[in-house]
Amino acid sequence: MSSTTLHAAAPELPDVLPPRKARGRVAMFAYRHPSIFVGGLLVALILASAVFAPWLGTVDPTALAPAKRLRLPSETYWFGTDMLGRDIYSRVLYGTRVSLQVGISVAFFASIIGMFIGLTSGFVRILDTVVMRVMDGLMSIPGILLAIALMALTRGSVGNVIIAITITEVPRVSRLVRGVVLSLREQPYVEAAVAAGTRVPKIIWKHILPNTLAPITVQATFICASAMITEATLSFIGAGTPPTIPSWGNIMAEGRALWQVKPFIVFFPAVFLSVTVLSVNLLGDGLRDALDPRMAKKI
Repeated sequence: MSSTTLHAAAPELPDVLPPRKARGRVAMFAYRHPSIFVGGLLVALILASAVFAPWLGTVDPTALAPAKRLRLPSETYWFGTDMLGRDIYSRVLYGTRVSLQVGISVAFFASIIGMFIGLTSGFVRILDTVVMRVMDGLMSIPGILLAIALMALTRGSVGNVIIAITITEVPRVSRLVRGVVLSLREQPYVEAAVAAGTRVPKIIWKHILPNTLAPITVQATFICASAMITEATLSFIGAGTPPTIPSWGNIMAEGRALWQVKPFIVFFPAVFLSVTVLSVNLLGDGLRDALDPRMAKKI
């Protein structure tokens, strides 16, 4: 039998894995990285609740109904009503949008700005001292106090909250990236590129930047969780989002005076905040274990 016949008789491999094998891969991945699986699943559910809030909510979260104030949780009002008769369930769902918007936006902008600063100061030695001293000065101020001070200079809005928290998180990302760059620029392949006369932007783009993406990705998840807590804290003390925009922080702030007699006003937004932060942290821990060569496990 000729080689051509053997080649023609060989079965072709399927382009797509059979459903059973695909399910097995998913099950194996979940077994190897339970933090990523559980955290990612919870984050997906929370994100879906935020996207579909207009359809999942029972009524307008800002609709006032004084005659129905302080109703206990029931079939009509799943989480009860607040002091102005507003449906807490709908307000908590819409508050998910605010927290995720703040968390994701801060993580994105802080990562991009911090990455640029870290790459520049870590590879360009003449800028390192000046830039890092500025970052050290910002880091010496507690993040929540710096955010409060920045919000005191502006009016309360979601955009200003994002800017204030981003400023507090940039120094941490920049120092992380700078540390990675300082170790990478001494590597032989980087020194060879410099000796060959390769331009600095190309060296950073081709050799340095790809090696910083993994730690930045992990750090971004922790920044997202921290930003959501900071936003809730700012809103709780009246320095964050305005009361007209439902957020977990101002919902809890409105119910703290009635905590002993109507604890459900504070309880439900606090549970949503805790579960969201926990899920994002689980996702971050799993990504760290998977992306760190010293801790990664082969699937």
